[in-house]
Amino acid sequence: MAFTGRCACGAVTATITAPAPVTVRQCWCRQCQQAAAGGCTNNAVFPAEAVEVRGTLGSFSYGAPSGNTLTQFFCPECGTGVMAQSSGRMHLRTLRLGFLDSGHGLVPEMVIWTDEAPPWAQVDQRAQSYAGQPPAPGQNSSLEIAPDRPDPQ
Repeated sequence: MAFTGRCACGAVTATITAPAPVTVRQCWCRQCQQAAAGGCTNNAVFPAEAVEVRGTLGSFSYGAPSGNTLTQFFCPECGTGVMAQSSGRMHLRTLRLGFLDSGHGLVPEMVIWTDEAPPWAQVDQRAQSYAGQPPAPGQNSSLEIAPDRPDPQ
């Protein structure tokens, strides 16, 4: 299955040729809360070579709590969040679920940076949960999993 996406005004579009994302997750880090107007971001991670974006993107970069530089990309016309790129994972692109066209059927399977979530946040108890930065997709981790969530290993 290929995925497609577009911003609210249609100036930025994307085609993702991967049959499935590497992972789908929610992020509660403070920077994502700012990008999402107080909530978490909902993201699908794809191999970079499978993502083709058309149109002009705006961007801003900052030092993330992980120690990497994170660049957020958005449509400069309507402000729709498109994707993020970590300097530590240049082989991956993290696309916002809201940017993807409806009917994609993707559901977050992991929740990250739960220690930064506000007290009112509703964290899906069925998802793997990490208090902070999770391991890179496809890697094992010695990171501590949030204490109120089951160990995914």
